[in-house]
Amino acid sequence: MTETAPLRARAEIDLAALRANVRTLRAHAPGAEFMAVVKADAYGHGMVPCARAAIEAGATWVGTATPEEALALRAAGIQGRLMCWLWTPGGPWREGIEADLDMSVSGLWALREVAAAAREAGRTARIQLKADTGLGRGGCLPADWPELVSQALQAEAEGLVRVTGLWSHFACADEPGHPSIAAQLALFREMVAAAEAKGIRPEVRHIANSPGTLTLPETHFDLVRPGIAMYGISPSPEVGTPEDFGLRPVMTLSASLALVKHAPGGHGVSYGHHYVTPGATTLGLVPLGYGDGIPRHASGTGPVLIGGKWRTVAGRVAMDQFVVDLGGDEPAVGTEAVLFGPGDRGEPTAEDWAQAAGTIAYEIVTRIGSRVPRVYVNE
Repeated sequence: MTETAPLRARAEIDLAALRANVRTLRAHAPGAEFMAVVKADAYGHGMVPCARAAIEAGATWVGTATPEEALALRAAGIQGRLMCWLWTPGGPWREGIEADLDMSVSGLWALREVAAAAREAGRTARIQLKADTGLGRGGCLPADWPELVSQALQAEAEGLVRVTGLWSHFACADEPGHPSIAAQLALFREMVAAAEAKGIRPEVRHIANSPGTLTLPETHFDLVRPGIAMYGISPSPEVGTPEDFGLRPVMTLSASLALVKHAPGGHGVSYGHHYVTPGATTLGLVPLGYGDGIPRHASGTGPVLIGGKWRTVAGRVAMDQFVVDLGGDEPAVGTEAVLFGPGDRGEPTAEDWAQAAGTIAYEIVTRIGSRVPRVYVNE
């Protein structure tokens, strides 16, 4: 969007940082193709601008969770290989076929539906078979894999589908040394080998997510699928910081102080009076709340940079606003309050908010709502 007036709040999205992150991640897996994962509105950053920026930086695939997301990208003019994986019965299979999507199949029901849609459309569907190697979510379990592969090969012989990929997803790649990593990788190799022995000829085999891309080169295969790392956020503190990997956070969330006022000691602040001023002080009102995605779990703990100093949410985060105790400082109304960003100016990061709320940084950025305008810089 184009900024024409001071904003109540803004999420500044640095597309130069995103492009640099893509180039850095590509360098970690130079022998593999790169899928830019832009599901959930690009983890809150804006799906279409981020997909375009990633492609500019060398992404060869784009990935989404839902077919609706993928179809929206096509409608916005995003070309090239585009994969989606979260399907439910009755989904828009024919639309996906006609939009040249690569569509994930985890079970026989999905294979039957996509084959029927291909027959109806008179076109061959591109599908990728997903193996459940231990995450226990989507994907076909090893016991059911031979039948899924056999049925996929039959559908290929009829010209209804083309199996373009075999893939899986890690459960604990963000926990270095977790025994499930090696177990899943070994099982993935076995399931791929079994499918190929039956006659599947995939273009790509892939299992590496952000932590896999960054720390597990043996998982790179033909394609890597970074998600959160593309937005400059580490998959987990245990894996390393963004700086450790040469990544830069893409989103900076800020707001303009809506009110600054003097309050006496003993004054209750926000719902429930979980914070009471310890003495005479100044209070600042930040016009963001859980209606904008600010976690209520960060009540009393969420950090904010105002006037060069870290402040903390005083009392409960409300739907539209929260209060900070300014300790007697008197910044002007309209002064910028920075909730999180890259940290260059001493501001908190999304990881700081994750720690304050007892969650992960993925959730912090992804939950920022539509009431907060995305302001794109370095387009």
